[in-house]
Parts: sequence; C-alpha cells; structure tokens
Amino acid sequence: MSPKAGLDLNTILAAATEIVDTDGVHSLTLATLAKKLKIRPPSLYNHVDGLQGLQGALAIYGLEELYNGMSQAAIGQSKDEAVHAISKAYISFARAHPGLYEATLGANADLNSTEFNSISSKIVDLVVRVLNAYELEDEDSIHATRGIRSILHGFASLEQRNAFGMPIDIDISLNLLIDTFLAGIHKMKSQKLEKHHK
Repeated sequence: MSPKAGLDLNTILAAATEIVDTDGVHSLTLATLAKKLKIRPPSLYNHVDGLQGLQGALAIYGLEELYNGMSQAAIGQSKDEAVHAISKAYISFARAHPGLYEATLGANADLNSTEFNSISSKIVDLVVRVLNAYELEDEDSIHATRGIRSILHGFASLEQRNAFGMPIDIDISLNLLIDTFLAGIHKMKSQKLEKHHK
C-alpha cells in the first residue's frame, strides 16, 4: 500500500467524521481510519499525534463546523428569530453528524488545548451576542447562555438515543421548548425593568 497523494489533515478529519457518524465515536481507531484512507497507520502520524491527537483534532473540527452553521444561521436575524435560528442550526448539526457531535463534547480531547478553548469560546460568544439583544445584565446573560446550551445539548442527546418515542413531531417540541426559554428571557427582562422603575 503506497502513501496516498494529497493526504492532509482536512482529508483525514473528513474520513474520521464519516467513521464516527456511521459507527459511533468509539469506533474510531488509527487502524480503521488508515483502512478507510487506504494508507498504512504510521502515515497518520505525519498529521496527528496518535489517537488522542486525532480525537482532539476531530473535536476542534466538529466545533468549527458547529460554529460555522450557527453563525451563518444568525446572519440577518435578531432577538427571538436569531435564538430560534441558532438553536435549529445546533440541532441540525447534531442530527447530520451524530458521531462528530459526540466528539465535540471533548470526552477524548485535550480540554486544555488553546485551539479547543478558542473555538468553544467563539460559540459561547456567538450565543452571548445573540442574547445581548435582550439587554440582559452580565450575570443574567451568562445564566441565559448556560440555559440555552443545556436545552440544546439535552434535546440533541435525547434525540440521538431515540428517547422521543411518541409519534408527535419532534420539531414542534423543539420550537415550543425554545419559545418557553424565550418567554423566560422576556420575563427576566421585564422584572429587571420593574425593579429599576421602583
């Protein structure tokens, strides 16, 4: 087996994504990836630092894809529409790439890596910017960001495990969930205004 011409990190990560999306994140090994790419496993070491390096690179790659989808969805949207848009983009990413989504959670990645923290921060900053339209105070903005992240991750994880068994439209459930979250944001905002006027 001769080395594959034009092998680069993006090609490797695209192949790794196909493996984890099809067979799950735990199915990814250097051997399975090398077989898919039709190369010898040692050739991968020119691009990644072993399995842990591959898992870390895949987590970063997945977060970048998630960020790109969410940021594109937010363009031209504001307030409630923007929250719905980034939420749908998040869930769409998890549906399209179940294994890659699981990889982004960093179970096998170096959570202290600068790149991992940088792209994680970009996603948080995007959500904060969207929520800034509601003029929440700093601490409330963080609480709200944690809230929407918990909602979306919980929903995505339960859906991936086929936990929503009833024959009722899941997307309607998601919309209602986001609407309920937004109703809480509006109430939080109105309560703050009431306090300021007293």
